[in-house]
Amino acid sequence: MAEDVGGTEGYAAEADDLFARYESLAAQDVHRAVLHLLPSAPARVLDIGAGTGRDAAWFAAQGHQVVAVEPTDALRLRAMTLHPSPRIAWVDDSLPELAALRARHDPFDLIMMTAVLMHLDADERARAMPNVASLLAPKGLLIMRLRHGPVPPGRRMFDVAAEDVTALAAPLGLRCVFEHHGGSLGMQNHSAGVTWTTLALVRSDRA
Repeated sequence: MAEDVGGTEGYAAEADDLFARYESLAAQDVHRAVLHLLPSAPARVLDIGAGTGRDAAWFAAQGHQVVAVEPTDALRLRAMTLHPSPRIAWVDDSLPELAALRARHDPFDLIMMTAVLMHLDADERARAMPNVASLLAPKGLLIMRLRHGPVPPGRRMFDVAAEDVTALAAPLGLRCVFEHHGGSLGMQNHSAGVTWTTLALVRSDRA
C-alpha cells in the first residue's frame, strides 16, 4: 500500500523517532485506565493503526490472537521484525474503508484504536465508524484513545471530541461505558501540552 494513505503523512519519514518514542512506553501504562475492562481469557483482538507493534505484542504475550492493521510500510515491516509472534497476523489496510479486513469476515472481541481517529476528517470518521462496528463481535468492546493538542509539523490531525464519537456510535448500537481524560506519558507530547481521552464502547444490548 502506498505510504500516502490519508492520515499517515510524516510517519514513514519519522519511523526511527517514532519507534524510539512508542517503544519506550509500556503498553500497560498507556492503557492503564482501561485495564479493568480488557479480556482476561484469550480473545480475538484487532489493533487498528498498530504502529510499532507495541500493543499487539503485549496482547499476544497475554495469549490473545491479534490482527494488527498498519498501512505504513516503514512501520509495519519493521514492527513484524521487532515483535515476531505466531499470535500476531499483520494486515496492510487503512481507514475509513478497512476493505481487506472486512473481506475476512472475522469478528473481534476487542478492537483497539489508539491515536487513530484523529487522522480522519468528519466525513471520513462517518464512513469509518460503521466499518469498524461491523468488525465487533456481539459482546465485543471498542476502545479508542483520542489525542488533543497541537499538531506536529507535516501531520494531518483533527481534534475529535468524545461527543463526536458517541454521536456516530449510537446509531450503530454502540454505547459509551467508560470515559477517561489524562495527560501524556511521553515527554515530547507532555511538554507540548497534549492530552488524551480514552473511550470504551460496547453493543447497547451487552449486559
